[in-house]
Amino acid sequence: MAASETAPLTGRRIRVAVIGTGAIARDSHLPALARLAEEGETELVAAVDVDAASVESFRAEAGGALRGYTDLERMLAAERPDLVVICTPPTLHRDQTVAALRAGAWVWCEKPPVPSLADFDAIEAEEGRSGGPYASIVFQHRFGSGTRHVRRLLAEQAMGRALVAHCQTTWHRDSAYYAVPWRGRWRTEGGGPAMGHGIHQMDLLLDLLGPWSEVRAMAGRLVHDIETEDVSTALVRLANGAMATVVNSVLSPDEVSRIRIDCERATVELTHLYGHRNDDWRIAPARDVPDAEAAAWQDFGADVPSSHLAQLRELVASMRAGERPRSSGADGRTSLELIAALYKSAFTDATVRAGEIGPGDPFYAAMHGDAPGWAPAGEEAAA
Repeated sequence: MAASETAPLTGRRIRVAVIGTGAIARDSHLPALARLAEEGETELVAAVDVDAASVESFRAEAGGALRGYTDLERMLAAERPDLVVICTPPTLHRDQTVAALRAGAWVWCEKPPVPSLADFDAIEAEEGRSGGPYASIVFQHRFGSGTRHVRRLLAEQAMGRALVAHCQTTWHRDSAYYAVPWRGRWRTEGGGPAMGHGIHQMDLLLDLLGPWSEVRAMAGRLVHDIETEDVSTALVRLANGAMATVVNSVLSPDEVSRIRIDCERATVELTHLYGHRNDDWRIAPARDVPDAEAAAWQDFGADVPSSHLAQLRELVASMRAGERPRSSGADGRTSLELIAALYKSAFTDATVRAGEIGPGDPFYAAMHGDAPGWAPAGEEAAA
């Protein structure tokens, strides 16, 4: 069944519904939607959650006249939203996204988008063929003035060719974090730190440098008694020839998110934790770079932090133009494919190349790939 035709979005506010009324919806999406509502761009019309009390408290926090529901299909039929924002656990994302697309709504879904490449492709098959609706992923680290400036410098090769990169998500999660039953489980979390934590930095790396071509990886459970990994490392070759190291960890007391790119004429480095501003970027020119040229590289313009708001602004513009938004379709899939390849390489001790994982490959249907020692006991036995 193809996605329904979308209503014209010119000359009116975009009607938005939020699915899942927990912390990420309240802390990140609600302020962004409120800001665009002040500017006349959006209108929050509905919220959905299986917990009726959570819906009511979300409505009170949001203010306005939005209506609350505990049933997604009922809300879609009654409200006919233009945009559905999905803030539920990953295992629900596929069905909820497909339902929204079939109702004619665009979708903006929190990461990780879905637990497998098979799920992602099933969603893409439901998108509109021309002009939407489309489903995009919340990859807010791609957005903001710092990323935009550096992406342009790299695309123009102003600093020469990109040669070497490092992508680091080294965070810390204790035993209490994994005491929550759904964490550290393939079925409910979709993966370990590569999937649930490092996906943002890996996506930003690919957004800056372009697609990857091959990966060689290792993964381990060094501390936590969980199904997924608690640390992974990978060597990644980019399609442009650059080589990168990737580390994803929840074992690191001194937490940092970091990307470093060594080009022929400068090193670019971003160091932050959960979001970045212009001041979090550093460009160190080579010794022979003229001062005036190096100074131009340092001009990031007005500071627009990476944020849900920055991405939502661009998404709304794409909706009004009837254009596929960034972090959707093939552009959104490349990061998920890298994670699947990372797991396949780590669990099979082999180099994995882009495009290799497709229907019939066990890592296409599940990130654990039914690999001995990694798949949940019941699934591994069934395989």
